[in-house]
Amino acid sequence: MSRRHAARVAAVRRAMAQEGIDVLVLRPSPDFRFLSASPEGPLPEGAFPEGVLPEDAGPGVFLVVTADAIVETRDPAGLVPASARRVGVDPEMRAAELFRLAIAAELVPASAVLAPLRLRKDPAELTAVGRAVAAAEAVLAQAAELAWFGATERAMARRLRLLALESGCEEVISLRVSAGEHTARPEHVPGGRVINPGDALLVSVCGRWDGYCAEAGRVFAVAEPPEDYEAMYSVVLAAHRAALAALRPSVPFAELVRTVHEVIDASGYGRFAAPHVGRGVGLGHDEGPRAGENAVFAPGMTVCLEPAIYVPDLFGARVADVVACTAAEPVPLGTRPHTLHVLDR
Repeated sequence: MSRRHAARVAAVRRAMAQEGIDVLVLRPSPDFRFLSASPEGPLPEGAFPEGVLPEDAGPGVFLVVTADAIVETRDPAGLVPASARRVGVDPEMRAAELFRLAIAAELVPASAVLAPLRLRKDPAELTAVGRAVAAAEAVLAQAAELAWFGATERAMARRLRLLALESGCEEVISLRVSAGEHTARPEHVPGGRVINPGDALLVSVCGRWDGYCAEAGRVFAVAEPPEDYEAMYSVVLAAHRAALAALRPSVPFAELVRTVHEVIDASGYGRFAAPHVGRGVGLGHDEGPRAGENAVFAPGMTVCLEPAIYVPDLFGARVADVVACTAAEPVPLGTRPHTLHVLDR
């Protein structure tokens, strides 16, 4: 067991004791990867009790953590001590998996232990998130060179998925390709709409590279932007700059949200502003810190800033960038500019 991983396990056990949790049972998930040292690889043989060997992570494999053992197994119920009174289970545990545990102990979410520990990334994790951001931005850079005119949203989404997978993406979590009036729909799924000159485009890719997640989202226009679009987009960029300036240690997430909305309200687009302006990213694509949890920024947190404006039946604009909170100043982990890129094909 590496020194880094040993410290992480020790911190988890201290948190378990504070929460009165005797055992953790985790399925393959961000929490599993955090505690099993993935993506560095499976736990070394020496980390297991005598006679117990690690198994390949995958469907049906669980991680069980007690006060004196940490084991990857296909039979978690057999490793939960009969004396256990409270068992922390993975928030992503499936109903069938919970039934198979068949234990009498009280089951509680393992996130009470693991979520606070995953908030602040160590230097190695920050580097890993940065690599994921670079990969996501590289997909967008290739997207800007594709022929969009005459293609459908669905076809372009498929091309982006292929580009992401070719970049080494382990899991494509979400892809957004919205054209024209569809850019005003936050939950739009790419469909059969044909992309034409004069259309605005919202394009984003969110995926996992080497265990860590990132998202990059940008705005394009085909041939020329729609009337008034650049003015609206400039407001989104101003909101993004305000969010970046507000992302400082000891600042509540709610203050960042208020700052973004003040900028958009002052522009006259207030009623069209997206309420959601950001989320934490790391081993998961949507993790802490979160605005609704009274979160306060601290060094080591990585946040996807994503202010947006959606004008119904007309158009919308959104940018997405991953930023690290540091003791000195916020550090954008990407380098791709926010310029409204006008596609010539």
